[in-house]
Amino acid sequence: MQIGYKLATEAFGPQEIVRQAQRAEQAGFDFVEMSDHYHPWFEAQGHSGFTWSMLGAVATTTTDIGIAVGVTCPSFRYHPAIIAQAAATVAILSDGRFTLGLGAGERLNEHVTGQEFPPPGRRHDALREAIEVIRLLWTGGYRTYEGNHVRIEDARVFDLPKRLPTVPVAASGPASAAIAAELGDGLFATDADSSLVANYHAAGGSGPCYGEVPLAWAPHQQEAAKAALRTNSWALGGWNTMSELPNPQHFAAAASTVRIEDITASFACGPDPQTHIQAAQKYSDAGFDHLVLMNAGPGPDGFLDFYSGELAGPLHALTPA
Repeated sequence: MQIGYKLATEAFGPQEIVRQAQRAEQAGFDFVEMSDHYHPWFEAQGHSGFTWSMLGAVATTTTDIGIAVGVTCPSFRYHPAIIAQAAATVAILSDGRFTLGLGAGERLNEHVTGQEFPPPGRRHDALREAIEVIRLLWTGGYRTYEGNHVRIEDARVFDLPKRLPTVPVAASGPASAAIAAELGDGLFATDADSSLVANYHAAGGSGPCYGEVPLAWAPHQQEAAKAALRTNSWALGGWNTMSELPNPQHFAAAASTVRIEDITASFACGPDPQTHIQAAQKYSDAGFDHLVLMNAGPGPDGFLDFYSGELAGPLHALTPA
């Protein structure tokens, strides 16, 4: 079992994100995973630095830890030719430690350039073409591509890494799981949903499966739950809400009825290691072999110390029940 630490770019400024990546390496995590947003989910989170700048900084200030973006949408506010170039550069700067997570996007981030953010079926079609373009450009040489959603003309990525990034693809249902199996190198998901992993494998997928585990560490359970309620209650709305709302004010309205009991039912809260291990076990049982710990508690350093002292061994030893 590989264990990663989520770098929440919506909750911390750029310098702090880089510092946390360095601390995660010291704490013994196998990899860090960085979100790629234009807006935070909530105004209370207060941050949303440019992920690709932070990825470069993390690549050059760490030595061994894996680095992943989870996930980038290469189809709307970015063009896939730019993502192909950016990912190749980070892979070089990190000496091959980079993983490029891709997904179909969320309105929160992708609508900001003023272009249409289409229904899910067309988003999936655009994602397919974007992955094809990225793969094509990574083969080297000048390339031209004419799709329904994506075009490139005489484009070439001159600086290619010796080891190309692994490309897991985010899935929330059978259609996106099929894309992950067909065009990706792995699966990325946010729920402990065994059907996603089963759909991925049924479609021929055999790569790593990444699952994000919601946790909130603090010395007291109530303190942890209150912190998660203040900054992360948006996560309880489900994927349909997360992918469709356009700005943090809408997410605040959608989460206004979330109670502290709802948080403790969804997040592993407090100082008891067994609470967090049991939450991670659900993802292992569902078939995920790369677990990303998302700490919504009030203190990242306390959580990192807690991980190295209490969680690292048991989590690495997890096997499906």
